[in-house]
Amino acid sequence: MSTFKAPKGTYDLKPPTSAVYLAVREAIAAPLKRAGYGYVETPGFEQVELFSRGVGESTDIVTKEMYTLTTRGGDQLALRPEGTASVLRAALEGNLHKDGNLPVKLWYSGSYYRYERPQKGRYRHFSQVGAEAIGAEDPALDAELIILAVDAYKSLGLRNFRLLLNSLGDKECRPVYRAALQDFLRGLELDEDTRRRIEINPLRVLDDKREDVQKQLVGAPLFRDHLCEACTAYHEQVRELLTAAGVEFEDDPKLVRGLDYYTRTTFEFVHDGLGSQSAVGGGGRYDGLSEMIGGPALPSVGWALGVDRTVLALEAEGIALDLPSPTEVYAVPLGEEARRVLFGLVTELRRKGVATDFAYGGKGLKNAMKSANRSGARFAVIAGERDLAEGNVQLKDLESGEQKAVALADVVDEVLAKQG
Repeated sequence: MSTFKAPKGTYDLKPPTSAVYLAVREAIAAPLKRAGYGYVETPGFEQVELFSRGVGESTDIVTKEMYTLTTRGGDQLALRPEGTASVLRAALEGNLHKDGNLPVKLWYSGSYYRYERPQKGRYRHFSQVGAEAIGAEDPALDAELIILAVDAYKSLGLRNFRLLLNSLGDKECRPVYRAALQDFLRGLELDEDTRRRIEINPLRVLDDKREDVQKQLVGAPLFRDHLCEACTAYHEQVRELLTAAGVEFEDDPKLVRGLDYYTRTTFEFVHDGLGSQSAVGGGGRYDGLSEMIGGPALPSVGWALGVDRTVLALEAEGIALDLPSPTEVYAVPLGEEARRVLFGLVTELRRKGVATDFAYGGKGLKNAMKSANRSGARFAVIAGERDLAEGNVQLKDLESGEQKAVALADVVDEVLAKQG
């Protein structure tokens, strides 16, 4: 037993479960690649100010959940709690917005870190796939990203997820709503921390998950009643485009999500089979974030989908992904000469694109065949001294049990033919 364990609230990905996570990541990324999104990868830590400015000083992420550290040189760094600010920083630093082809369309995959109370579906280390479209204000872009996320979920076989949709307005109409909401909230019986939040960012109170707070929010003013004409028209176009694409959604006038940078379109995907941690992904438009972190005006939109939550959603629906076996052919040598010959054959098969493994450690036939069966391979290639003397190997179909001698020179072609 190892002396060390994974830190509290984290997990290790190990075979065979890790193959499911990889398949989920690939399924989410596939529609993005088809839509012209290029891959970006950022460091696991950034300057603290990137998140305090962008995500928001008053958010739980910054005030309670962010892992921070001080370097030997005195720099204040934070493990990234989310992906958007980092990706936008990378795009600005790389001057991608100056290449003349806006929007800059990027996708990413990685681990993120928040100091939270661990529970099923909520970890201190978690995995996301995200997408950002930077530098264009167009309802078709908002709709595109939502459709790509829906297509990714459906490609995995998920059916019991719901799309919640809202608009948070812009710099023209948000101040009017903010004032109306503050007037309403000041009349409620709330704790001191929440009262301070009313003055800093009252929208955060709408996202409070405590039941005693939610009960008091019945009758709170709704954003849709305060949207300006431009935001109303923009939101209606998003809704029309989604409807035309066959995407079902629910209007949720109280949806605000947990980050300060969102404007206009805001959305969340929830799965009713996950209990209290029902959100599996979400995002929205963030037209002012670039300026918040020192860049030019670059209206943008994006989302992040939780890989961990998506795997839990698959389990809740009883969906087992059809994953290819990690091994297609298993080589079983009997004797030293066979080890040399079959090891060369294994290398040749791998170079032809066939997933092939080898009975290492000088196993006897019985134990080697047990390993072959456990590997999930379709075929076993077996060779002893007599086989090699005749220029053959034995090719065994591990599903049917059929076995036949095949000339050593023909084994690769025979395997490739059976695969096809």
